[in-house]
Amino acid sequence: MKEIFDDSKTFKGENADLVDVIDEILHDYARQGYDLSLRQAYYQLVARGLIENTDRSYKRIGSLIADARLAGLIDWDHIVDRVRATVTPSHWTSPHEIVETAARQFAIDKWEDQPVHVEVMAEKDAVSGILEPVCKELDVPFTANRGYSSLSFMYRRGKKIREKLLDGKHILIVYLGDHDPSGLDMDRDILGRIGMFAGVGDACCETAYEGEEPIEIDRFELVRIALTMKQIDHYKPPPNPAKITDSRAAGYIRKHGDESWELDALEPRVLADLVRRSVKAVRDDTLWRSAVARELEMRESLEEVANDLKKAVKP
Repeated sequence: MKEIFDDSKTFKGENADLVDVIDEILHDYARQGYDLSLRQAYYQLVARGLIENTDRSYKRIGSLIADARLAGLIDWDHIVDRVRATVTPSHWTSPHEIVETAARQFAIDKWEDQPVHVEVMAEKDAVSGILEPVCKELDVPFTANRGYSSLSFMYRRGKKIREKLLDGKHILIVYLGDHDPSGLDMDRDILGRIGMFAGVGDACCETAYEGEEPIEIDRFELVRIALTMKQIDHYKPPPNPAKITDSRAAGYIRKHGDESWELDALEPRVLADLVRRSVKAVRDDTLWRSAVARELEMRESLEEVANDLKKAVKP
């Protein structure tokens, strides 16, 4: 919704044109079911060659968008803050209402009978609004790692993945990250640390899993589906200078040059399609359809309970 909170804001010339373009871009993505972070909106302007890709330019666009929202020119729902959130307790007006809600939300693990356990991880929280709905559709876990993940998170995730491995599953982590010195190194970090806590490979018998059979390393896999140099050559996202202060910069620059690229710069629909194709490629669709049918049958049973309860408490 567009709402005016400050009618003193005025926009002329280039700024007025940019506000119109931003509003059009945001509306286009909203029609597709996506909301954007401020940085994603900024990259849409960079990709179209309308602004430079600099810190100064980013701050300018941030201020422009803020003023335009206050002036009622940009929809408040089209740009989201994915970091800050308020947790509000749930409330109900009647007993049947909670059962109806449960029926709508009811879901079984549709991957339980699949030979593969899939998880999607992304370096950036900024892409959560794009990937969370896709992962919900595909019924797979999604994690926004926000850079290098904490030891606590890696431990808990590793233990969960070990349970799947002991059930005989093949593990696939579908990963999306920046193409920069640390972004590329995170593939190794995730695979190594989660693998350690999951007990994958020869090292697992030396400490926590001493005396237990090691789990074959080829049953635990991480595949980076973005960003890759092939994608950069194809989609041509706007570059940034490689971070020379990064301890891994020298090796990165020798291999890739002095430019780097952020995951946020890829079009939201491209990111969503990459995840969708990667997950469906390893899914047994016959098993999937069977699970969907079972889930629907159980949900209908819950809806019947809700309807009976509604009739019973009707004044």
